Amino acid sequence: MLKKLRTLLPVCFLLTIQLSSSMAQVVKAPNRKPGEGDGPYNRLIIRGVTLINSTGAPPYGPVDIVVEKNKIVAIRQVGYPGVAIDAKSRPAANAGDKELNCEGMYLMPGFVDMHGHIGGQAQGANAEYVFKLWLGHGITTIRDPSCGNGLDWVLEHRARSLKNEIVAPRILAYTVFGQGAKEPISSPEQARAWVQQNAKRGADGIKFFGAEPVLFRAALDENKKLGLRSACHHAQLEVARMNALATAKAGLTSLEHWYGLPEALFDDKTVQAYPADYNYNNEQNRFEQAGNLWQQAAKPGTDRWNKVMDELIALDFTLDPTFNIYEANRELMLARRSEWHEEYTLPSLWRFYGPSRVSHGSYWHNWGTEQEVAWKKNYQLWMAFINEYKNRGGRVTAGSDSGFIYQLYGFAYIRELELLREAGFHPLEVIRAATLKGAEALGMADQIGSVEVGKLADFVIVKENPLANLKTLYGTGAIYLNEKNEVERIGGVTYTVKDGVVYDAKKLLADVRAMVTDAKQTEHFEITQPGVPAKAGKVSGSGKN
Repeated sequence: MLKKLRTLLPVCFLLTIQLSSSMAQVVKAPNRKPGEGDGPYNRLIIRGVTLINSTGAPPYGPVDIVVEKNKIVAIRQVGYPGVAIDAKSRPAANAGDKELNCEGMYLMPGFVDMHGHIGGQAQGANAEYVFKLWLGHGITTIRDPSCGNGLDWVLEHRARSLKNEIVAPRILAYTVFGQGAKEPISSPEQARAWVQQNAKRGADGIKFFGAEPVLFRAALDENKKLGLRSACHHAQLEVARMNALATAKAGLTSLEHWYGLPEALFDDKTVQAYPADYNYNNEQNRFEQAGNLWQQAAKPGTDRWNKVMDELIALDFTLDPTFNIYEANRELMLARRSEWHEEYTLPSLWRFYGPSRVSHGSYWHNWGTEQEVAWKKNYQLWMAFINEYKNRGGRVTAGSDSGFIYQLYGFAYIRELELLREAGFHPLEVIRAATLKGAEALGMADQIGSVEVGKLADFVIVKENPLANLKTLYGTGAIYLNEKNEVERIGGVTYTVKDGVVYDAKKLLADVRAMVTDAKQTEHFEITQPGVPAKAGKVSGSGKN
């Protein structure tokens, strides 16, 4: 029943059928235990790193970075590559100071995941599991776009995270439009009243799936007056009435995924070319036909392409593409057989991913070569728009939308960085999209997003150069053949620093592996591919519900 409910929620939101405050919630995060993160310190000195500060500057170092409590107070260049560091040039450590020797390592700002759902009952992913996967991959700030566990639940975790009471990234809560309303919203006055109440309750913004235009415009206008931000997944049930350009003009601040962009680029039609037997609630129909959308839009370089792009940039509109969440559409086996599933994917989550007619994102009813080829063409045009948007000065961020379609928390975010690189971003532009651009989109660029004096101490510290190989950011590391002709695994985040608290990223991921191992042993479960029976004595992970 929970799996079916999870599928229908987006449709219910679009029809303004409101969720009650008694919505299903995942298990809350426990308080930090001894050894789970260290700090914040009165004074922390990080020694000898090469700095990628995310302002657009190239890497430089070695530098020492001084943090007091949770603020950066000094960044000092202390030498030159290949030359021994003169101790006299370094900030002196005082009694009681904590020193972290990171010589030869690389330091970046903490990553911002602009589309981070905090688990889900249907997926069986509790808060601790999700948070540790995120922090284990350097993600120090997330935007929860829907507050699927309820706004009060998310606000409680937001407050506990700010106090560093739990092992969790910084959280921003974007409530779904209409969530918690006592009756369907059917007038502009009701829309404005709900937005006001949402702000009073403490939400950071609103997530839309679409709405009747008069209601949509009223809600966006009121939200903007209150100084809050917004996001939208322009679902097909409403996109014909307000596409991405229309909502941007009405005050929307960020686009999730890509729906709404091709529709804004239509120049020979007004609605998607749906086949006669299309049914939105049949998710194979929905995603199969979405794979043809970009080819129905105006082509790169045309007047319509340029007009839409120029208008969105002029509106300071943010694009959060979440490339990774659709990658299984163009290469199902690639996403399904990703090596981290074996040790990091919970049995319940694996079952949720599998073919099903009632689980969201489990639409592998008859997915084959024709669908994948169409989606590959979709990606080519989609990526061309995103890269050109960035080149012309538009803001592009990094978001994952994990927990669906074989995309796992943390790992999927690193895959998103790789896909931004595929789209044409320079590695420095990739890191900037993952940090400073996300901070700008959240209205937090004065606090996070770059490594500068006065900002919060949110860092990702790694041994390998991420600009040379983004795969070294995966928790499973990257394959490397050494000079002895031996295969090694290199990489993974070494330290994640959030708000001045230093986390051993590899230990966080070890905790997750232990959770998965325990769940598998309890359930006598093994991962099997869809349609393949389990071994004797084991429970199949075939995806049957």
